[in-house]
Amino acid sequence: MPPPAQDVTVFYQAMLDAADNIELVVTLPTFRRPEHLLKTLRTVISQAPGCPFAIVVMENDADGLEGANAAKMFFADHRINALVVVAHQRGNCHAYNAGWSMALATYPNLNAIAVIDDDEIASPDWLDSLISVHKQTHADLVGGPQLPDFEDKTRNDQKRHPVFMPHYDTTGPVPILYSSGNVLVARQVLDAMPRPFLDPLFNFIGGGDSDFYRRCREKGFTFAWAKEAWVAETIPARRTEASWIRARSLRNGAISALLEHRAAPGFSGRARTIAKSLTLLAASPFRGVRLWKSSTLPSAGLYHFYVACGRLMMEFGMVNEQYRNPEKN
Repeated sequence: MPPPAQDVTVFYQAMLDAADNIELVVTLPTFRRPEHLLKTLRTVISQAPGCPFAIVVMENDADGLEGANAAKMFFADHRINALVVVAHQRGNCHAYNAGWSMALATYPNLNAIAVIDDDEIASPDWLDSLISVHKQTHADLVGGPQLPDFEDKTRNDQKRHPVFMPHYDTTGPVPILYSSGNVLVARQVLDAMPRPFLDPLFNFIGGGDSDFYRRCREKGFTFAWAKEAWVAETIPARRTEASWIRARSLRNGAISALLEHRAAPGFSGRARTIAKSLTLLAASPFRGVRLWKSSTLPSAGLYHFYVACGRLMMEFGMVNEQYRNPEKN
């Protein structure tokens, strides 16, 4: 397989097994979180998926290289198949594309790629659970919950807010996935999907993973959910503030409208999307009351309203960078 046509360089590599023997690769994008990256790596190397696997860390800060240096030192102290690459083009989608392409080029016989983010901690049976559901359901892509771990424990009630809740609560086949922070992608998907895998258009607005899943579904690939394959996502205190949650809710709406435009371009598609946005806005008070009652969280009652507003703001070009990409770091 030719090397990826991506502005990416190898920073460090460790070979415990022959590259041809690697069946599973865990890809881990990182950006200016070296301390938490080490926490994530400790939980990843403890996994026992039952097959030879490697870890690919994608550094997306080509200037600072804090994550790359931290990963290099970590791997030097542990016996593990590892690769650290630098994605020189800034952006989440570029980082994912660099890691997935390098994994395919370096480990030609891999069967699947798993993804975890550098602000997450893997559960003890994370990889095993993803693989088990993949085998049971024969789904091409398997996702798992990203459970919030709030730094400010007094805000644990926010776990009931839709912004922080998993999309599904039952193991088994699902219509589609939404997040790339905890997912297993089978080799046949990577071979079939055009490159770049994630569209760089979404680098700084979010939604590149949702767009990738939408295109996978159009090609006939299937999805499943593995409830037991959870990861704990560290949530800084600032991300429980009302302004951040409002921005994230607006962003969710804006991305959903953008994805619908890409799926149905043209005047008729846009008209349907606008009509749907207006319908959601009209229904948001009633849906909000139901969500308030079911979650017992007053702030959750505004979620559907903000999503509808975000959709309409995208329709009319009113989405600024704050709402497109509320700070995650």
